[in-house]
Amino acid sequence: MSSKKKDFRGVYVASVTPMDKNGGIDFDMLAKFIDGQIKSGIHGIIPLGSTGEFYAMTPQEREDVLKAVIEAVSGRVPVLAGTNASSTADVIAYSKQAEQLGVDGLLIAAPYYSLPTHDELFKHFKAVNNAVGIPIMLYNYPGRTGVDLVPDLVERLADLDNVKYIKESTGDITRISEIIKRMGDRIGVFCGADLIPVESFVLGAIGWVGGIANVLPKSHVKLYELAVVKGDIPAARKFFYEIFYALQAIETSGIYTQYVKAGCEIMGNPVGPPRMPLGPVSKKDYKKLEEILKTVKSEGAKNG
Repeated sequence: MSSKKKDFRGVYVASVTPMDKNGGIDFDMLAKFIDGQIKSGIHGIIPLGSTGEFYAMTPQEREDVLKAVIEAVSGRVPVLAGTNASSTADVIAYSKQAEQLGVDGLLIAAPYYSLPTHDELFKHFKAVNNAVGIPIMLYNYPGRTGVDLVPDLVERLADLDNVKYIKESTGDITRISEIIKRMGDRIGVFCGADLIPVESFVLGAIGWVGGIANVLPKSHVKLYELAVVKGDIPAARKFFYEIFYALQAIETSGIYTQYVKAGCEIMGNPVGPPRMPLGPVSKKDYKKLEEILKTVKSEGAKNG
């Protein structure tokens, strides 16, 4: 499988990892779910991100999930593997393994918990860059990692051979504009926040990485096609407001992964609850989400 010479653009789903009732990984459901995402028009798959619960998996499970996703995708769209860990050595090991397994790129955030300085972050990413030969998408989400990949640092990182993209998840729209203004086509910017896709596309973002795309893949693709492919911003804006409450309910819930997995079930894809330390949503929250998702007409028949 190889899409390594292709540019990454469009809607990439930060894929959930289906679990069975005993907390094991449901590989049959994983294959079915990935196939459904691709048939819904999703342009790329990103397993083992935060929505995919990589942090709750053993190294062997991470490898098994990656192999299963690569097999399910079967070259139809690019696969970018989340290879995050708290140490540089582990990130390199996971990244080299992912490259050897045949992924098309890597999604890499700053190491969490240790709070490295900007110079230390540069050395970290440079070490990973030098260890692999496939594109890297930086992942900036200081709310998860505790450190911010600010534009000055991103500009330095864009000089590394394999750093080609960034998923910008601060939710600050000025970050999108500043990165594009300063770096131009040196780095492709993906919107990584669920509530600012239209303005991100207007400013020049080439894609959208979303966890809620697990729940509403067709809606995400439609919005991208309206805004970017057709360039019809008024229509994109109108459609965004049609799905706004669904996006807002999940993005601002404070229980993001739990809501995404519940949303998948509501939409016809029973992917199971998250693993501990997370748990299933309450019956009250489930019902609330169910009512909101009923308002989204663009998904048509339930997926799966």
